Amino acid sequence: MQGASIAIDDLACRRGDRLLFRGVSLRLAAGQALQITGSNGIGKSSLLRIVAGLAPAFAGTVASAGAIGLVDERPALDPALTLGGALAFWRQIDGGDDERHLARLGLDSLLDVPVRYLSTGQKKRAALARLLGQRAEIWLLDEPLNGLDSHAVALTEALAAEHCASGGIALIASHQPFALAGMQVLPLADFAA
Repeated sequence: MQGASIAIDDLACRRGDRLLFRGVSLRLAAGQALQITGSNGIGKSSLLRIVAGLAPAFAGTVASAGAIGLVDERPALDPALTLGGALAFWRQIDGGDDERHLARLGLDSLLDVPVRYLSTGQKKRAALARLLGQRAEIWLLDEPLNGLDSHAVALTEALAAEHCASGGIALIASHQPFALAGMQVLPLADFAA
C-alpha cells in the first residue's frame, strides 16, 4: 500500500444551480488520514463521490494512485440475500477475504440473516467487512459512525488506524468526531461558494 496517494487541485462541486464548494486543494500520501467536516448539505458526500469517480467535478482535478473502496449510506449488499450470500457475491468480484474479519465485526452469527433484516449498525459493519475484503489502499468513509453503538464506533476508528498504519489512506466525511491520531481536518465550510 505504500504507493497510495490522492491529489486534489482547485476542486469545485456544483449540484443543480448551486455551487457547493470551490478551491479545495489537498494532498494525501500513504499512511495519512483526513476528515472532511461540515454541516449537512455542504458537499462532504459529493466530495467523496468525486474522488471515487462516481460524480463529475464542476472544476478542478482529482488524481489518485491505489484502489478505492467507498462506504456510504448505501451498503451495496443485496437485501434479498443472506448476509453470507451478499458478502460471498462481493468476494467473487473483489477476490478478497472478508471472512477473517467477521468475528471481529460481530457478524459471524448473522451470516444466515437476510440483509433486509439487519439493523443500521449491522449493515454498516457488513459494509466495513466488504471494504476490508477489497484490500483497497484508499478508504472513502462517508458518515461511517452513523447508526453505530460505542463499541462499533471504537472498532471503526481502530480499523481506520490500522489501515493507515499499514500504508493506506483514509478520507472521512463526517460531522461527528472521529478519533484517529495524526488525522488532519478540512472544514468544508471554509470553501463554501
